[in-house]
Amino acid sequence: MNSTVCNKIFQKAINDYHLINVVDCVINNPFPANTLDELLYLKCWIDTVQWHMEDIVRNPDISPDEGLNWKRRIDISNQQRTDVVEFIDSYLLDKFKEVKPLESAKINSESPAWVIDRLSILALKIYHMKEETRRDGACEEHQKNCLEKLKVLLLQQTDLCKSLDELIDDISIGVKYMKVYKQMKMYNDPSLNPVLYNAGK
Repeated sequence: MNSTVCNKIFQKAINDYHLINVVDCVINNPFPANTLDELLYLKCWIDTVQWHMEDIVRNPDISPDEGLNWKRRIDISNQQRTDVVEFIDSYLLDKFKEVKPLESAKINSESPAWVIDRLSILALKIYHMKEETRRDGACEEHQKNCLEKLKVLLLQQTDLCKSLDELIDDISIGVKYMKVYKQMKMYNDPSLNPVLYNAGK
């Protein structure tokens, strides 16, 4: 697993979604079940759908009830996104379970899957910024500004890919080690969110 594989799968997920471009369309994951590729595709698909939900909820003419409904759907999507990231980390923990870290091994500030999460979002930013550079009706200044932003995003992608690949390599040879903390999000848990556990009292 490396950044090249991740980006290829992310691009496929983004392209597949935009063939239909409807947030309620059903995912048709082309990769075998219980594989890392399946998880990577699912991760980017969730991100892509959520990207468009975030656009919808920002409509200034949206009704309060409809806006609340979308925000709740986004909340569910965020939980799904976190769950998939943790599944990816679990997969990688198992993959490297036989690697014995060196005595000098260090822990990274974020796990590989959270770097992959950032790479997935970055792929979406690049896709949509490219769209803005050639949008019909956009003025020349807008297109020029978007081209400059696109250059920065592509540079960021190059740097992030390098960082991910180095992190995976370091873990595989014991220079760094993985230690994953579950996110333990509290707002969706009816036993931890006081608004939820006090509801009806």
